[in-house]
Amino acid sequence: MAANLGTRSADIQYLARNAATTGYQLGSLLAPPLYMVSVIASRGRSSFTINRLLRATWLCGLGGSIAGGAVGYAWYTFPNEDVLRSKRLEAVYDNDRIRADDHAMIGTILMGVLTPALFWNRAHIVNLVLGGAGLGSGIGLLTHYGRSLTGDRPPKTQLPVLPFSD
Repeated sequence: MAANLGTRSADIQYLARNAATTGYQLGSLLAPPLYMVSVIASRGRSSFTINRLLRATWLCGLGGSIAGGAVGYAWYTFPNEDVLRSKRLEAVYDNDRIRADDHAMIGTILMGVLTPALFWNRAHIVNLVLGGAGLGSGIGLLTHYGRSLTGDRPPKTQLPVLPFSD
């Protein structure tokens, strides 16, 4: 029974981390256009700054990560162990999700380094690095979706068949 509780806990943690990662990616993807539209609509174009855009991007990414992790944890706490194990296996072998995460990570690293180099005097260093990473995550996610729309989909992987416990 103790081994089952350990595997159940590991499954829940893995799935909650995936949900938190998805929340960060979506928050970082949606923040820049929503921020730009809201600032331009309410205060006009002259009040738009790179510093505020980058700050909004990383704060929305952080909020999305917290919300995604909390929702994922709450969502995956209640199913039985067999359903939980099958959901984890689906997540582990989902090549589409893995490629989306890879593109987002590549974009995060590249933009986390390039944004401070491009906008050094326009924003605070924390906003440059973290906001640039958030922008890169969103750009990487858009790259993944663009590749998928043009027909370059990752191959499907056959899920292993595991015996379910009784």
